[in-house]
Amino acid sequence: MCCAVPLPRVPVLPSVRSAAPRRKRGGSPWRCLRTPSMRRWSLANLASNAGTWMQLTVQNLLVLQVTGSAAATGLSLAVQAGPGLLLGVVGGAAVDRWPRKVTAAVSQAVLGLVAFSTAALIGLDLLSMPVLLLLAAVTGIVNTIDGPATALLGNDLVPAGDVPSAIALGSMVHSAGRLIGTALAAVAVGTLGASSAYLANGVSFLFVAAIIPTLRPAAHALRQASASTRPAARERGRPAPAPHGTASTGARAGLSYFLSRPRLVALAGITGLSSLFGRNYQLTLAVLVVGPLGAQESDFGVVSTVLAVGGVLGALLAGRLLRPTVRLVGTLAACGGLLQAAAGLSPGLVVLVLLVVPMAVVESVSDTAGATVLQTDPAPEMRGRVLGVWRSAGTAWGLAGPPLLGLLLEFAGVRVTLVSGGLLIAGAIACGGLRHRVLARPGAASPPVAASAQVSVPVAATALAPSAALGQAS
Repeated sequence: MCCAVPLPRVPVLPSVRSAAPRRKRGGSPWRCLRTPSMRRWSLANLASNAGTWMQLTVQNLLVLQVTGSAAATGLSLAVQAGPGLLLGVVGGAAVDRWPRKVTAAVSQAVLGLVAFSTAALIGLDLLSMPVLLLLAAVTGIVNTIDGPATALLGNDLVPAGDVPSAIALGSMVHSAGRLIGTALAAVAVGTLGASSAYLANGVSFLFVAAIIPTLRPAAHALRQASASTRPAARERGRPAPAPHGTASTGARAGLSYFLSRPRLVALAGITGLSSLFGRNYQLTLAVLVVGPLGAQESDFGVVSTVLAVGGVLGALLAGRLLRPTVRLVGTLAACGGLLQAAAGLSPGLVVLVLLVVPMAVVESVSDTAGATVLQTDPAPEMRGRVLGVWRSAGTAWGLAGPPLLGLLLEFAGVRVTLVSGGLLIAGAIACGGLRHRVLARPGAASPPVAASAQVSVPVAATALAPSAALGQAS
C-alpha cells in the first residue's frame, strides 16, 4: 500500500485571487451603482435634471410673454451663459479652495432660492425684463461654481476605476431627466401655469442640497483630501494656509497648468474642432431633412429620437471603459467626422437614419471618455480649476458653433457644410496624430523624456488647440 504524498500548497497571490472579480466588476456599465452614495446621488441628479428641463422648457416662452421679442430670448440666454465664459476659471479655483460638499450644497441651495424667487415674481405679476436678466446673471454666476463642484463630488463617491461608469451614468440620467422634465413642463404649464415649473425646479435643488450631507466619499478621495491639507506649516505647529492663494491667483495657476498639460490641450483641440464644425445635429440635420431630402418636419422627429436612443446606447458602452485616453477620444471624434460627411451625402431618409445611430453612439462614448480624462488626468488639487478653464472654453465654442454653422449653411448649403466639416475634423485629428507619432520617435527633435511622457497623447490640430482652449473658452 503506497502512501499518498501531500502536494505542496501553492500560495494564491492576492492580485490573482481578485483578478476575476475585478474584471467582471470593470465590465459592467452600472458598476458605480454598487456604491450606496452614488445611488443616492444619481436619484438626486435625476430629480435635479428633470426640474432644470422643466424650467428651461418654460423659460423661452416666459421671456416671449414678458417682452414679446424673440431677440430678448437670445439675450436672456446670453446673459446666463456669459459668466461661464468670463468667470469659469475663477469659479473652478474657488471649488479647489473650498470644501467640496459644502460648496455643492450651498450652490444648490442658492439656485433653489433663485428659482423660488422667480416663481414668486411670476405669481405676483412683478417679473420684468431687467429683473429676469438679473436673475439669469445670478444663475450663471452660481453655475460657474456649482458645475465643477457637483461634477467632482460625484466622482469622489466611487473608486477611481468606476469614474467612467459614473460619468456615463450621469449622461443617461441627464437624458432621462430631459425627457421627464420636458413632459412634465407641458403638463404643469397647461394646468398650473409657468410659475409651477420654477417651483418644481426649486424643490429639486433643495432635494439635492439635502442629499449631499449623507454622501460618503470613496477611500481615494479621502486620501487625496488628506494629502492636500498636509503642508509643512502644519508640522511646525501653525495652521495650514489656503493651499492655492486667492481665487484670482488660483485661476491664473489653473490656466497655466492647463496649457502645460499636452493631454488637456489636445483634448481641447479635438473637442473645440468637433463643436465648431460638427455635433450641432439638431440644426444641420434638420436643414438636411426638410431641404435636400425633401422630407416632412415630422420626419426630423424620427431622426431626433434615433439620436437620443443612440446616445443612450453610447452611454452604456462608455460605462464599460476603465482608463480612456485622449487617443481614444481623437479616434472616436475622427470616426464621427467621417460619419457626418457620409450623412451629408445621404440619398434618402432611411440611409440618414442608419448613419445617425453610429453617429450618436460615437459622440456619446467620445464625450464620456473625454470627460473622464478631463476629471482624472489633472492633479487632484487642480481639478476644479481645470474644469473652470474647460467651462470657459466650452461656453465660447458652444456660443460660436451654431452661428458659424448657420453662415456655412446659408452660403454653402447643408451638404457641403456637413461633408466639409466632417472631413476637416477627421483630417485635422489624423494630421495631429501623425505629427505626434513623428515627434515620439527616438530620433525626433523633441527630448526623449518628453517624447516618452506623451506616448498616449495624440496632438490633434496642435496649431488650433491653444486657441480652442483660450479663444473659445463645462
